[in-house]
Amino acid sequence: MESIQSFFPVLAALAAYLVGSLSFAVIVSRVMGLNDPRTFGSKNPGATNVLRSGSKAAAIITLLLDAAKGWLPVMLVRWYGKPHGLDDGTVAMVGLAAFLGHLYPVFFNFFGGKGVATALGVLLGLNAWLGLATLLIWLATAALFRYSSLASIVAALLAPMVYALGGGEVWFVSKSIALGVVVMSLLLLYRHAENINRLIKGTESKLGKKASAAPPAAPVAPVHHAHHGHQAGRKTQRGHEHKGDHKV
Repeated sequence: MESIQSFFPVLAALAAYLVGSLSFAVIVSRVMGLNDPRTFGSKNPGATNVLRSGSKAAAIITLLLDAAKGWLPVMLVRWYGKPHGLDDGTVAMVGLAAFLGHLYPVFFNFFGGKGVATALGVLLGLNAWLGLATLLIWLATAALFRYSSLASIVAALLAPMVYALGGGEVWFVSKSIALGVVVMSLLLLYRHAENINRLIKGTESKLGKKASAAPPAAPVAPVHHAHHGHQAGRKTQRGHEHKGDHKV
């Protein structure tokens, strides 16, 4: 029995990864008849890019489901894991696995989103106060600067600090969970590398901005028009040549 239980952490992490691989930005857009979020705007399959389609309802649903797929695996281990020997190490591993599933989803050719909502769901599962504090940081930054990416970067930077500062006062600090939070934060920063470059250049899109439609292709003049014109020119030139011959 103990040998079987030794595989439970791995099975739990695998299940969390599969749940995280459900790209709800794509799924919700398909169900609601919207364009694939991987084809416009930032091409990121996440709630912010779904918002650029013009559907606030689709963006909210995507946000909630992406957060839920990070929160649920963590909570299931916390609720039912102890009798099966699943401790904080498994909790951290499951949260990280769900987050990695969103970043590299097996069901969508490993092309996923940046993981902000899923990371928030994981943090809420680890500790509700930790998740709420991180959410407030995101909301304050987004309201002040109107950049979703900047808010995510600031929240990713501060989340490990918030976890460390709250230790002993609001929650018990676990080394394995702290490591999981740090790894998620580093991956979030890595996934926002292009956004950081655009923020520096001043070309980053602000919240609420719709994706611009592709300009229509310029009409191409039919080839036969040019052909007729060329023939007409040749006829005129011949006419002038004939007139010159008569004068001579």
